[in-house]
Amino acid sequence: MTYDAILSVENVTMQFGGVVAVNNLNLHVQRGEIVALIGPNGAGKTTAFNCITGVYEPTNGQIRFNDQVIISNHPKGKMKKLYSGENYGMYSKVKNPTPDKVTRLGIARTFQNIRLFKTQTVFDNVLIAKHMRAKQNVFSATLRLSYAEEKRMRQETYALLEEQNLLHLKDEMASNLPYGLQRRLEIARALATQPQLLLLDEPAAGMNPQETQELTAFIHSIRDKYQLSILMIEHHMDLVMEISERIYVLDFGSLIAEGTPEEIQNNQHVIDAYLGVSEDA
Repeated sequence: MTYDAILSVENVTMQFGGVVAVNNLNLHVQRGEIVALIGPNGAGKTTAFNCITGVYEPTNGQIRFNDQVIISNHPKGKMKKLYSGENYGMYSKVKNPTPDKVTRLGIARTFQNIRLFKTQTVFDNVLIAKHMRAKQNVFSATLRLSYAEEKRMRQETYALLEEQNLLHLKDEMASNLPYGLQRRLEIARALATQPQLLLLDEPAAGMNPQETQELTAFIHSIRDKYQLSILMIEHHMDLVMEISERIYVLDFGSLIAEGTPEEIQNNQHVIDAYLGVSEDA
């Protein structure tokens, strides 16, 4: 772990019965960095994402975000040590946050299978995500004191759609958009939660070469515009090698390599386990 890491995954293991999906994983993402997590199908990549975002409670290990422990677990019967805030140095049980709480902390994600609200408009898809950052509470909502808050969120939704060149589609149903634009809308919806860290799960899946090239430029642009750190799962090696500053490689749940794109391309272990295998295999 380095001191400038926005995300640190430390000794994380995820076990389902007798199957170890992720085995003692360690990785970090620096602020402003684009990092790829690659490996064969079934290597544990999406399981790692699910641990980071609170979908799964890891069997062991801990995850830090902005140098605070946000997810932690150890085998049954052991206690966990908190390393930040007022509990520094004290042993205590850590209650793992739910995915919505992780989102509010500043971590957003997209999915391999696009999960838009397909019966809602483009505008409403983004507006719904904006409500994750709403400042109103139950009391103010009940007394109808949230008009200014709703107005602010609608204005921010218009602005975000305009920035992402989607405003002209604001009244279209999400299900009517071409595949590439659905991907872009899903990322725009993630941006609406104002993340510091964006997790992209196979963003180029199903895209043609032209769409993949446009996506590459798009990811670079949102990283710079919104000062994001990005952790990405991807099988399109051209995109991975072009866009990533560092790459982690998983195989059967275990980390087998870490390095720059050039180092990974020349790593014989990675070539044997993954890069030498056809993407369609």
